[in-house]
Amino acid sequence: MQLEVHVKPGSRKGPLVDDTGDVLVVYVRERAVDGAANEGVVRVVAEHFGVAPRRVTILRGHTSRRKRLELAD
Repeated sequence: MQLEVHVKPGSRKGPLVDDTGDVLVVYVRERAVDGAANEGVVRVVAEHFGVAPRRVTILRGHTSRRKRLELAD
């Protein structure tokens, strides 16, 4: 399964996943420095969907707030 997410790095709300709109909004406390926010996104999304973090892959948008993720079966 693939999904589009919008990341809010350095958020005080985080870690949180807001799935009320068209795009999944992921709030993480980690700043966008040295890939820390990407690691936080993978961890939070995995927890939200109840899968292991190794099953979540960032396909596109490693340096962007808009990302395409893949959840492996």
